[in-house]
Amino acid sequence: MQKERNVLNFYLQCNKLKDVIRGGWKDWNVERHRVESVAEHIFGVQMLAIAMWSEFGYDVDILKVVTMLAVHEIEETVIGDFTCFDISPEEKAKRGHAAVEKIFAGLMGAKQLENMIYEFDARKTKEAKFAHWCDKLECDLQAKLYDEQHCVDLAKQENCKAAKDEGVDHLLAQGMSFGEMWLTVGQGRYDYDKNFVGVSNFAKSNKLLKD
Repeated sequence: MQKERNVLNFYLQCNKLKDVIRGGWKDWNVERHRVESVAEHIFGVQMLAIAMWSEFGYDVDILKVVTMLAVHEIEETVIGDFTCFDISPEEKAKRGHAAVEKIFAGLMGAKQLENMIYEFDARKTKEAKFAHWCDKLECDLQAKLYDEQHCVDLAKQENCKAAKDEGVDHLLAQGMSFGEMWLTVGQGRYDYDKNFVGVSNFAKSNKLLKD
C-alpha cells in the first residue's frame, strides 16, 4: 500500500497551496473577497503557457512546461511565499531546494521532479525560459486585473515594501496605475521576447475586463 500512501501524501502536500495567499498581494494590501492563492496562480500560469504556445507556435515541449509549472512552487507549502523584497533569490532557492527534497521523498519520480525545479530555476533550457516568462507575465496580468477591479488603493501603501522600490515609486509618480506599473516593471526586469512584450503591451493599453 506504499504507492497509494505516497500518492495521497503528495496530493495532500500540494493541496496546501490552495490556502497559501500570494505574498505580493498581501504586501500591496489587495482588498478583495478572495485574494489569489498560489494554487490559483499556478493554474493561471499553466493556461497562459498553453495560450502562448498555441498562438505563437513556440518550439517547446509544452507537456514538460506545464508539469514544470505545476511543481515549481511546491516548496511554498513548507517555506511560504516570499517576494523579492523579503529575501534574496539565492536564499529563497536554497530554502526551496531543501524543501522539495523532503516533499518528493518516497516518490518513484522524485529525482525527475526535482530536476524540473532545478531546470526552471536555472533558466538555461528553452522550456525553462518560456516557463519563467509565463510565470512572471501571469503575475503582471493579475495585477492589471486587480487594478481594473479597484482592489488596490495606492494611497494606503505606507508599509508596502514594494511601493518603496525606487523604480516602482518613479513609475507611480509619473501617474501610472497599479496595473500599468506592474506590466512596465515586468518588461524591464525580465528578458521577454517580442511576443511576451506584445501581450504585455496589449494588456497595458487595453481594458481586460468587460463592463
